[in-house]
Parts: sequence; structure tokens; C-alpha cells
Amino acid sequence: MSRFRSLLQASLNATRRALAWNIEDLVPPSERYIFNFSSKDELKNWHLYSDSEYGGLSSAALEIKDTGNGSTSVGLFSGNLSLDVMEGSKWNMTRSGFCGMRSKKFDGFIDLDGYDTIALKLKGDGRCYISTIYTENWVNSPGQDEDNSWQAFVFVPKDNWYIAKIPLTRYAPTWRGNIINARMEMNPARIVGMSLSVNAEGGVPDAKSGPGDFGVEVDWIKALRMMQ
Repeated sequence: MSRFRSLLQASLNATRRALAWNIEDLVPPSERYIFNFSSKDELKNWHLYSDSEYGGLSSAALEIKDTGNGSTSVGLFSGNLSLDVMEGSKWNMTRSGFCGMRSKKFDGFIDLDGYDTIALKLKGDGRCYISTIYTENWVNSPGQDEDNSWQAFVFVPKDNWYIAKIPLTRYAPTWRGNIINARMEMNPARIVGMSLSVNAEGGVPDAKSGPGDFGVEVDWIKALRMMQ
């Protein structure tokens, strides 16, 4: 009988431990790294694009830059924005002057359902950049390869490190750079990629704009849980 009681007590103790769960066990950490530009390996996760693919003359580069103290590195996204179009181009461009760096598609999805904010640690040139989140396609063209895109402006002050915190609710649904005029809600559990881009025109008031050189340093991109 004592053996039976020991087994019963062990079973009861295990049940109590299972029921006495802590809600913190179900809540993800308050922050999560998505991208960290501390090594050249990070470059493998990105590709560049610009209006040059359609007859424009803008150019962009992405490299890993030593911060100078010998121990840390950051990403440097830089280039030149041009409003000109290549003579004799077969493309009927309606606008020029844009460049971007886009992550390669994740292996599956990144689930950010437990987070409400995207944070980027940046040091720039006073221009306004565009943060884009790509999600599984269910809005624009179901069954096609084009992802849904959600965009928000990021003003990057000149010469000083700045952590931009963008609530997911601030990301507007867009299609080819134009805001979709409909009430939609992003599914943060089905994120397939991200990008950071810059246009020669547009943006927020008082930000630097127009053709010419651009450059922004990127230390990391994280997901944050700001609301408890």
C-alpha cells in the first residue's frame, strides 16, 4: 500500500506543478532580435534594389562598417538618388529616385504575434526612410507570389544614433508604393520579410529630400513588446 501511496503522491505533485504554471511562461521576451548587423554574414540575408532596374540612374550599396573601436560593426546602406532616366529606356517610368535593401524571404515565417512595435537603431543623414514589413499574401493577389506590404516613415536625425520605435498599428497597407484605401489589419504571425528604402521625394516635413547622396547606418532591428 505504501508503494501505491508514493505513486499517487508523485502523480498529485506532478499535476500541481502542471497546474501552477506562471503566465510569464506563455509570454515571449520583451524584445526579440530580427536582424543584427554585427558581422559580414548578415549581408547574405539582404539584396538591393533601385530604379536602375527600370531605367533609372540611382544606385545603392550595403556593407558592414567597423565602428572604430575594433569590437563592433554596423551595416551601412548608402548610395545616390537620381531623378534622371536612362536615355532610350524601354520602361515607361512614372517616377525615379528610389533605392532599397530588402531581406531575403525567411525560411517559413517570423511570428511576431506577441509584439506590438518594430525598433530600428539608426544613424543617418536627416532623410526620411521607409520601413516595410512583408506578410503572406492574402490581400492583393491571392495565389500569386507578390507579398503584402505594410509601410511606415522613419525620420533619421543626422549624425547621432537614434532608436526609432514604430508601433505595428502605424504600418499602412500599400501596393506598389501607394496606400490601399481600406481598413485592413496586419497579421504579425505571418511575416516573410522586411526592407528599408529611401525616396528622393516625399517623406515627413523638415526631412532632407531631393536627389543626391544618402547614407544610413543600421545597428539592429528588433521586435518589442511595449504594452503590458
